[in-house]
Amino acid sequence: MSSQMTSAPAASTRREAFGGRWIFILAAMGSAVGLGNIWRIPYIAYENGGGAFIIPYLVALLSAGIPLLFFDYALGHRFKGSPPLAFRRLAKWTETIGWWKAMICVVIGLYYAAILGWAASYIFFSATEAWGDDPDAFFFENYLQMSETPGVELTIVPGVFWPMLAIWVAVLVVLALGVRRGIGMASAIGIPILVLMFLVLVGIALTLPGAISGLDSLFTPNWAALLDPGVWIAAYGQIFFSLSVGFGIMITYSSYLKKRTNLTGSGLVVGFSNSGFEILAGIGVFSALGFMAQAAGVEIAEVVTSGIGLAFVAFPEIISQAPLGLGPIIGVLFFGSLLFAGFTSMISILEVTLSAVKDKTGWSRTTVVFTFGVALALLSLLGFGTTSGLHLLDVSDYFVNQFGIVAAALVAVVCVSWLLRRLDRMVKHLNMVSSFRLGSIYKFLIAVVLPIVLVYTLVAEMISELGGEEAYGGMPDWYVNTFGWGMAISLIVIGFLLSLIPWSKNSALYNERSENEYGLDATDLADGKHAAEPDTEQEVRS
Repeated sequence: MSSQMTSAPAASTRREAFGGRWIFILAAMGSAVGLGNIWRIPYIAYENGGGAFIIPYLVALLSAGIPLLFFDYALGHRFKGSPPLAFRRLAKWTETIGWWKAMICVVIGLYYAAILGWAASYIFFSATEAWGDDPDAFFFENYLQMSETPGVELTIVPGVFWPMLAIWVAVLVVLALGVRRGIGMASAIGIPILVLMFLVLVGIALTLPGAISGLDSLFTPNWAALLDPGVWIAAYGQIFFSLSVGFGIMITYSSYLKKRTNLTGSGLVVGFSNSGFEILAGIGVFSALGFMAQAAGVEIAEVVTSGIGLAFVAFPEIISQAPLGLGPIIGVLFFGSLLFAGFTSMISILEVTLSAVKDKTGWSRTTVVFTFGVALALLSLLGFGTTSGLHLLDVSDYFVNQFGIVAAALVAVVCVSWLLRRLDRMVKHLNMVSSFRLGSIYKFLIAVVLPIVLVYTLVAEMISELGGEEAYGGMPDWYVNTFGWGMAISLIVIGFLLSLIPWSKNSALYNERSENEYGLDATDLADGKHAAEPDTEQEVRS
């Protein structure tokens, strides 16, 4: 071992770890399979060529989604840390990127709890069809008590506040239990239940009158759509967001893997499992929408929707019209699926930020959860458990996703591939521990194709938003500038400021060794060049 390591603290702790590779795969699937897999992908496919959309979808999966998944795995596993710690070990000045990703997860976690609270409430509403004859008015007026105009209001909505509080308590308890007993167990239990519930839901949906017409609408190919660049960008966008890449989630989760874990093999399982669930979701959702269209005597195009409108307006109508008393069963299965899919995703989102704080401060997991975690819960309840919560959710979700995650992923890829020239070493690390080996094609996809796609996506969204005659969603300019553009930019500033705070002497930087980076793996040091690189332990500790 090199002489530089003699100055390291005598006490060296090992990082928490998943119980095994398959527990990690289930946890990664729990993160990837979220709300968007159920309420977004069917609509995206329908609007972008139907059955023909499978071609750009698969191209996007193979050329960007899975390569970026491998990229995140390599960073987390090689440098054994949350995004700030991993990027700090990569190069000191890149720590800001890690905190930027962690702050993005803060915002997403804050509003994710609100949607899960709504889903939990609607499980019970389904039993009595509490929405009556007008699910739209019930959701927005009776349940959310949504304010007419966007603003800052602190009027608590009890029907939203209490379910949100229950969600936060459950999530924080899981996170406090740790990686093995908390996150691992929640994923091992939650994902099988989610898949089983959704399979039953799809089976019931396929028996409804009009289901076949709904599937025809979804899968009938429009080959002309393949000539539209927007269709391809939609495919890349869907893959990018559905796999949970670019958030920092997969960096964090892969840091909890053992030294000799098959990274690329695991990534392929996660990637294709996520896509398989999206196809299943499309079958279930469009079978139900086909029934809804037939029952209303209208074309499928008149009832197709996505997101909140699909979940909390369209599906309640389907539940009310379902024959043979199937409505409550469909409601429990659908909203239960939303709850389980969102719950495992929310755990992964918050783990990024809590792990980052834990790494930098050296505090115990329970201390971080019951201080920082509780503070986030209070902020979430006061922001999204109020009459103005939906307006805030709408604008923050759009800007943080479109101008936060995409931009952060672009910066990370460019820094590693071009500024630091570390892509070769990342690939070497992946090949050293994995069964599916990568080469020049993978490097080309990460260093060339991915930046082009990300830049195009980012610029197209900015032109669309800045070129409009009015602010996003017709909201007041001050509101969009504050909670939209302002929030997206402030996350970068906050990330930079956090990177300036010195690392505690009790932090993971000083007291956790990265097995694959600091000399414990002889294979990785075989070429004799590693000790001279900028990410040696001596420079990491400087």
